[in-house]
Amino acid sequence: MSFISYLKDGISLGSIYAIIALGYTMVYGIAKMLNFAHGDVIMVGAFVILTAITKAGLSPLLSVLIAIIFCTLLGITIESVAYRPLRKASSNLAVLITAIGVSYLLQNLALLIFGADAKSFVTVIDVPAVTLFDGKLVIKGITIVTIVACIVIMTCLTLFVKKTKPGRAMQAVSADRDAAQLMGVNVNATISLTFAIGSGLAAIAGLLLCSAYPSLTAYTGAMPGIKAFVAAVFGGIGSIPGAMIGGILLGVIEIMGKAYISSQVADAIVFAVLIIVLLVKPTGLFGKNIQEKV
Repeated sequence: MSFISYLKDGISLGSIYAIIALGYTMVYGIAKMLNFAHGDVIMVGAFVILTAITKAGLSPLLSVLIAIIFCTLLGITIESVAYRPLRKASSNLAVLITAIGVSYLLQNLALLIFGADAKSFVTVIDVPAVTLFDGKLVIKGITIVTIVACIVIMTCLTLFVKKTKPGRAMQAVSADRDAAQLMGVNVNATISLTFAIGSGLAAIAGLLLCSAYPSLTAYTGAMPGIKAFVAAVFGGIGSIPGAMIGGILLGVIEIMGKAYISSQVADAIVFAVLIIVLLVKPTGLFGKNIQEKV
């Protein structure tokens, strides 16, 4: 029964990684950029929710909506101010360094505004636990909400990309940005929409992460952001189903590593598994091989 309990915890943690990874995989798949500040947007979203509830006295639902809107606008701002001027840079290194700079900027602003002390996150999701097998297995409400949210978000995102006009525009920009622009696609608006969706998902991930692990600091989103990026690469960056599967597998590997090997080397095990997978399949589990024309 302990194995099932660990598996449940791994799927719950992996679902959070998957939601974060969806932001990474969308931005890279469409804009071909690695937004390493994405993890810090998670932290910003959690702080907005906490501030709206504790300082402004707003309801949890309204606070979450405000956080999603705030992070969406933040994502659009980051893209237009920091990344758009570098879109035609001769090297991707400039974008990578800028992303790291934006990440440190958000962390230090959070330190200045909220301080370095850890904040206790408020109870936002109040769903009763489910007891199975005569009380031997207890599934927390936040676990149920996290798993369901991951499945719903992945499904809606897949349908959005495949069935809607903005989604088809995203596919066109991903395939060939210049050709899409010649066909009348507004590339700037499409990439901004991609950042907006990814950042909005980051706010939801911040809510779920801090509800499951109720401690919030300026660095809360840093390590989950890195692990979610690993999950995106693991599943095949650019693939929406791959981000979900990669995130869940990563969460299960991490929890199992902590339970059966050592909590001190669990992170090392996660990255070691990634290295092995990439050695066998460099594009990730669901990634596609891209043949470059010479």
